[in-house]
Amino acid sequence: MSRLLLAWTVVAMLGICAAAQAQTRAGQIDALMGRYAGDGPGASLLVVKDGKAVIRRGYGYANLEEHVKTTPATNYRLASVTKQFTAASVLLLQQDGKLQLTDPVRKWLPELPASDATITIGNLLDHTGGLVDYEDLIPADTKEQIDDADVLRLIATQNHLYFTPGSAHRYSNGGYVLLGLIVERTSGMDLADFMRQRIFAPLGMQHTLLYEHHRGPQVDDRAYGYSRVDGKWLRTDQSVTSATRGDGGVYTSIDDMQKWDAALYDDRLLSAASRQVAFSAHEPLDDPDFSYGYGWRIGGDGSLWHSGETMGFRNVIVRWPQQHLTVVILSNRNHGRPYPLAVTIGQLFLTP
Repeated sequence: MSRLLLAWTVVAMLGICAAAQAQTRAGQIDALMGRYAGDGPGASLLVVKDGKAVIRRGYGYANLEEHVKTTPATNYRLASVTKQFTAASVLLLQQDGKLQLTDPVRKWLPELPASDATITIGNLLDHTGGLVDYEDLIPADTKEQIDDADVLRLIATQNHLYFTPGSAHRYSNGGYVLLGLIVERTSGMDLADFMRQRIFAPLGMQHTLLYEHHRGPQVDDRAYGYSRVDGKWLRTDQSVTSATRGDGGVYTSIDDMQKWDAALYDDRLLSAASRQVAFSAHEPLDDPDFSYGYGWRIGGDGSLWHSGETMGFRNVIVRWPQQHLTVVILSNRNHGRPYPLAVTIGQLFLTP
């Protein structure tokens, strides 16, 4: 056998092996995602390796009432995965010289009480501000959705904190609502407009938006949230807190999340310094394997991730930047734990 023929034979065999491996891996993933398949509310899954979408598919239904199946273009409410976009907005304004992370929050939100005088923007970003949870301040008989201005008013009624700012970590949705308001006051733009003009449009995330139910625009290819109640799927798409924005209001698809993930490797959006501070461990969490950055949880293995849970939606993005691997799961059901599932899927692609 000539050397050339031998070389071509080896290449062909390697191709066959790679195809078989990919087919086996796809079967494993479909089995893992089986809970979302069928005629119930579903999920969209994205696996990006070395800049390419090696897995990109939908399972189940985005809209049960109208029998609309999920696709890679289906848009889900991100819930707390939104926080990385809010943090990026703040970091962009720091790059612009409009604010500093050491600024007292009351510089931009003077409505806050004197007890909040030492809270900085950085404290809100890594959840070390000690703010009282606004969810606990909402009157029990509230029927109408509250908005960001309502959150500010509720927090402003409190003249105490859980702890001295910077001394501990306590996850705070209210802190990220306040960050969204700071973006508005610093930039002079509505938060939805700022994110569209400074993040979504430049990255080509054409179907991503910060949803504002009172003024639109409406969400295209929208997944609606569901919960299992008495053995049946009940639409539970909105709650009293579903109208707040900086802590959870972005809608997007896995296709647009691939564009967001790509931008986190270079300077097209955030500078190297901004990415470094966002992805650095600022505060340890209760789990010793994780710390918190700015809108990201930091794993001891170098992974970056954040989950998002709200009425009818459970989502996660997990990134292993050193291996150029990302897994995104967006789902429209109030059940399941996407984070361990995403890690399991990611391990199929991680090199030893």
